[in-house]
Amino acid sequence: MTVSRTIRNQAQTMKGRIADELGRVTRNRRLQRRGRTDRVSGSLKQAVEKTKDAFRRNGSGPR
Repeated sequence: MTVSRTIRNQAQTMKGRIADELGRVTRNRRLQRRGRTDRVSGSLKQAVEKTKDAFRRNGSGPR
């Protein structure tokens, strides 16, 4: 996983956490939803990148 992708995904996750909390404080459901979506999306992207790296390291990818 490249460093830039890792940083981008972590930034998206953090942005989502901040938006979610801000939505809770202000009772803005749309902001909460957007925050949750960003958080989950960033986490999912990180998981996909880690899985790709695991297959690359083992050399057991699809043939």
